[in-house]
Amino acid sequence: MTTAVLTDHERAAVQAYLRLLHTVRAGFDAAPGPAGAPRPVVVPPSVLAEADQALRAAGLAGNEEAFFRLLRSWRPAS
Repeated sequence: MTTAVLTDHERAAVQAYLRLLHTVRAGFDAAPGPAGAPRPVVVPPSVLAEADQALRAAGLAGNEEAFFRLLRSWRPAS
């Protein structure tokens, strides 16, 4: 298995993305609201801001293709 060596900024972007992903998944896993209605997923603004800043610092803002290629190379699917 080959893995990429990430810069500090790239690593921060990947880690921020994974935190964002886990936060959203946790929101979907939350118990239903009143009367069994699904709750809207709430992502704290600080989590979104962290991911945006990390992507900008890594030069990946607006370049999702490059970011996901980097993510796949760093953490290949199992």
